[in-house]
Amino acid sequence: MKKLILASLITGSNLFGNMYNLKPLHITKDITCVIGDFNPPKRSNKGFVSNMCYVNMGDSLVVLDTGPTYKFAQEFYNLMKHEYPAKEVQAVILSNYHDDRVQGASFFKEKGAKIIGYKTINDDMKNNPDKFLRMKMMFSKEILKDTKIINADTLVENRYKIKGSKKTLEILKLSPVSEESSDIVVYSKDDSFLFTGNIIFNGRMLNYTKNSNIDGWIEALEKIENIGAKYILGGHGKEYDKNSYKASLEYLKILRKTVKSSYENDTDIVDIKIPINSLSDIKYYGQLNNNNINNYYNQLEWAE
Repeated sequence: MKKLILASLITGSNLFGNMYNLKPLHITKDITCVIGDFNPPKRSNKGFVSNMCYVNMGDSLVVLDTGPTYKFAQEFYNLMKHEYPAKEVQAVILSNYHDDRVQGASFFKEKGAKIIGYKTINDDMKNNPDKFLRMKMMFSKEILKDTKIINADTLVENRYKIKGSKKTLEILKLSPVSEESSDIVVYSKDDSFLFTGNIIFNGRMLNYTKNSNIDGWIEALEKIENIGAKYILGGHGKEYDKNSYKASLEYLKILRKTVKSSYENDTDIVDIKIPINSLSDIKYYGQLNNNNINNYYNQLEWAE
């Protein structure tokens, strides 16, 4: 009998197309988020590896990032409609161009939402096609059904405001380049809430890429510190208290100081060690820390 009931539940879930089983996290009375898996995209998480939120503006909703697939965006939409059945999505804000954040945008575009990103985001998507290959190689046609890349239709620069009947969201560009040139943050002063995308990582090591700028990333984090929001949610990790930025800022400062000093002293890159123990037990520290050292060291070499 138990097996029959379980089979019925599974069948019912499949009939309704519930692929991601999203669990809402209510950060404030008007801001609800979902927390992605701490791993990179793989079959078990179906690409859901990033945090995303929706904000009750009073007369409408605003979505912060759209997830890895059309199907994810559809389930995310159903989650918010369950909470706010009478409200529609006014706008979607893309915090950067990565596949795990933008590939659900076409679903919301079909719903009439305005797709907003930083002024470089469309060029970033066009110029980095490899970023959109990993999920195509990994996932079935069923998971990726209807998923496609679309351009943002509203491009912003340093500041941009979205107004609702009960609150205003402000998009801020905190430095020219942090992890990516298209990184932006979203601030709700009314909620004392800041969504930072990939500027902040918790629970897993941040990824300093060839496109990253260490001075700009640190500048962005220091500005986050100065904003002084009560709730700060990064792009990865479940922490959202006012101190959630500190681990990323500490690591990047030590990475910059250590690698720069090692480079100036002609230390071989394989001998560089980051003198920090507090992060060494988080996910992917070993792999990404070495990658981060190599990328920053190579940037110093090319700057000569």
